[in-house]
Parts: sequence; C-alpha cells; structure tokens
Amino acid sequence: MRVLLIGSGGREHALARGLAADDAVTGLIAAPGNPGIGTVAELREVDTTDPAAVAALAVECRADLVVIGPEAPLVAGVADAVRGKGIACFGPSAAAAELEGSKSFAKDVMAAAGIPTARARSCTTPAEASRALDEFGPPYVVKNDGLAAGKGVVVTSDRAEAERHAAACAKTVIEEYLDGPEVSLFVVTDGTTAVPLLPAQDFKRVGDGDTGPNTGGMGAYAPLPWAPPDLVKDVLQDIAAPALAEMRRRDTPFSGLLYVGLALTKDGPKVVEFNARFGDPETEVVLPLLETPLAGLLHAAATGTLEAHPPLRWRRGAAVTVVVASEGYPQAPRTGDPIEGAEAPGILHAGTVRRASDGALLSAGGRVLACTATGADLAAARAAAYSLVDGVRLAGAHWRTDIALAAADSEP
Repeated sequence: MRVLLIGSGGREHALARGLAADDAVTGLIAAPGNPGIGTVAELREVDTTDPAAVAALAVECRADLVVIGPEAPLVAGVADAVRGKGIACFGPSAAAAELEGSKSFAKDVMAAAGIPTARARSCTTPAEASRALDEFGPPYVVKNDGLAAGKGVVVTSDRAEAERHAAACAKTVIEEYLDGPEVSLFVVTDGTTAVPLLPAQDFKRVGDGDTGPNTGGMGAYAPLPWAPPDLVKDVLQDIAAPALAEMRRRDTPFSGLLYVGLALTKDGPKVVEFNARFGDPETEVVLPLLETPLAGLLHAAATGTLEAHPPLRWRRGAAVTVVVASEGYPQAPRTGDPIEGAEAPGILHAGTVRRASDGALLSAGGRVLACTATGADLAAARAAAYSLVDGVRLAGAHWRTDIALAAADSEP
C-alpha cells in the first residue's frame, strides 16, 4: 500500500511513524512534511489547502490511501477532491468537516442529536456578545466560530478580555463554562461503525498549574488511570453514535477521525468541542501505544469496511509527551533559532525546518518539538519524556514541568 500523508506538524510526525511501521505500507510520501517526517517518508511540496493540487499529487504518487492530518485541508474540500480521483482518503468531506469548521454548526448538530454539551449563544455583534456574557457569567468561554489553528478559544474571568476576543472575531460562540477534568477521545469511523482509541488528556494552558493563555497544547498523556471505567462506552453510546447518526440524517456522513473533546462534569461527560481530525499533541501519546497496524485501520475507515476490521490491540504501559515551545509562544513566537538534540528517538518535530545553506535544524513555529516517551507506567513514561527535554538545546525555549504529574498519582 502506497500512502500519501498531508501535513507538517507533530501530529503528522506521529502519524508518519505509525504508518511507516506498518508492514503493509510499501511507500510513504508526506507533503509538505518536516525534517523529522523526512526521516521516514519521501517529502513533496504541495499547497495543502488546494484540493486540485493535492488530488493531482495523489495520482502522481500512485497513492492507495491519502491521510489528511490538519483541519484546514479538510474544510477546504481536499478529501472530496482525492475521492473524486477514485483514491481512498482518510478524512471527512468538506460538508462533514464543518463539525470543526464552525462551532455553531457543531452546536446545531449536538442539539438535534440530544448530545450533552454546554449551553451556548452564537454572536455576531458586540451587543449580542455582551448579552451572552451576562447570561453565562464568569469564567467566560468565548470561541471563534471558525478555524483558528487551536488558538480561537479564550477562557477567562476577565470580562474585558472576553469582550476583546469576541470583538476580534467575525462570529463567536459564547457558552457556559463546563467544570471538571477534560478528556480527549479519538473515534475512527467510516460513517457508521465507530472504533474508539485510548482516551488522553492534554494541557492547553502555557504555564505550570494551568496558568497563562491557551495554546495549541503543551503536552499530553495516555491512558487515564483516574477515568471512570465506563467512560469510553458511555461516550460512544451517548455522544459519538448520535453525532454520526445525525450527520447521516443530514446526508453528510462523517468518515475519518471524530475528535470528541469532553469535560467530565458532575452531571456526566459533556462535549466541549468536536474536531474533524487527530488532535495534537494527544496523537503523539495515543499512537505509540497502538499495536494494531495503523495503515490498515485507516484504510478500513476510508473504504467503509471498518466493521470487518479486527479488534484493536494496545501495548501495555503509558505514554507522555512534553512540548518544547519557542520563545514568545503563544503570543509572538520567535523562529529561526538553531536546535540541537532533536535527533534522539522519541522526539517528534512539530515546527522545524532545515536551513538551505548548511542543513542546520532551525525552529519554524511556536510549538517546535514534542518529546515523547513510553514506560511501564505514567511515572516512568514521564521521567523518560523529561529526560528527552533535557537533551534539547534551543535558545529561549520553554515547556511545562507538570505534564502528567498529578495523573502519575492517579489524579486528574
């Protein structure tokens, strides 16, 4: 099987490693990829949000399967264009990807399907936003309705900050705050059959103790020793299955990866958000624990044969990833700094580039590396991940020191 992987971040590096380890994969091409992905895949250039260009590359590469990592290509209709060439594609159609592309659309789907989630209001004017903020009170949750590369959500008790964020967005969804630990659950689906992966937890705030602004994610771990034993079963039954059924009812079946972001409230799990692709950095900890060959699983979802796929097998132990971010992230990340120590096994590249003149590895984004390790338990995996962090040299870099710290003691 020849596989074309679309994307260039840490999530895609994790996917590339998983795909490359599958004996069924005879060729792996990544576009545009990054220097880390380039160690396991052939790199090609493409505009990832140009459906025609990606479809043409898939034909040129003689791909049997295209795997789309980021959300922007999905919303742009890349999966539709690839399937239009008769090539299997892991990723939802543009219409189905609106589950992530529009927060208000996702809320409509949840309401129609009876899915537990936060009460919310869609707002397009300052007056509407002000009324919604009054209605729900602090902590204020203000979400950009459209795609914002993981930076469109503000959760704050500062009314002025909430109003500024709402004013900066053409359309916002303002909702009540859901109290309780957050969990990410990936569900692989062909539109009808749904196969859950391991639940994970990520850390959105930039600073230790969940302080500072939201980021795209500063680290993650899996599995969750403190999670309720029936969590996955309940989420499949009460959230994933109704969402997929509602999408089918709308004649926009969702095929690919349904990311269910949850808050475990006192009233049970409620949806914080849906995404239409693997989450980052949770992918970096879930996939290293998956023993089942990845390409076969994604191909089954892409071809509507997931029901016949064997049950998933998981490795024992735990995984932890710690994100090394560039100076100034998330407000104004600095790029172009030399990186040393990024070749160690387990380090996934999220924002790196090679300098043309001498091949030196440079930072090229806010989240630069995801230092990922497995171990017999969370404590061992955590120690190994931070050992990888200690070997990295990047001027001005910062990272959280408390990733999976509480969970190692079985606390959320």
